[in-house]
Amino acid sequence: MSGQRVLVVDDEPQILRALGTTLRGAGYTVDTAATATEALTAAAANPPEAVILDLVLPDGNGTEVTRELRTWSDAPVIVLSAVGEEREKIAALDAGADDYVTKPFSVDELLARLRAVMRRSTGAQEPVIDVGALRIDVAERVVTVDGRRVKLSPHEFDLLRVLAQNQGKLLTHRMLLREVWGPAYQVEAHYLHVYVSHLRRKIEPDPSSPRYLLTEPGAGYRLVAPPPL
Repeated sequence: MSGQRVLVVDDEPQILRALGTTLRGAGYTVDTAATATEALTAAAANPPEAVILDLVLPDGNGTEVTRELRTWSDAPVIVLSAVGEEREKIAALDAGADDYVTKPFSVDELLARLRAVMRRSTGAQEPVIDVGALRIDVAERVVTVDGRRVKLSPHEFDLLRVLAQNQGKLLTHRMLLREVWGPAYQVEAHYLHVYVSHLRRKIEPDPSSPRYLLTEPGAGYRLVAPPPL
């Protein structure tokens, strides 16, 4: 981790100073920017390993910056959103952002999210993915829970595979529909909810209180390894 470059973009000087101090203390190299233009210039001059990006900037927004970055950079992006910016937050995720943190946020949460997105960006996709007691064999299309094989439909398996390959990452409804049903999908979000419900009944110890497949209200879903009971 030491020395990995993180670009922090926010128009509030106190947030830039606080995050800069925190990230440098955690061993990162930090660049800062206060506008969308400065952010893209800084990213081009010194390509970062990750970007922490405020959604609202004086000369644009985080969605536009994310979309532009994605034309040439795979660096993970965490967007910072305020309460009431849900629609813009989802737009940024659909544009290619990897996760979000809502203001006010704890530094520990932000650092944990940053470590998670950076691990995903550098890790090679494994043919077998373990998520807690859940095991997904991508090549053989076999899923087991606590060693017990679970029978899934093709779309259920593909939905679980995409979530597992992005373990811990919030995937929006639009992203999941596109990845599982294809770029020309014509199904609605409620169709996805039905498949998520079916999947939970097959992989969760208690489908009414999911521990693996979590809902982010109004945004999408993420697959996580549940904490020990």
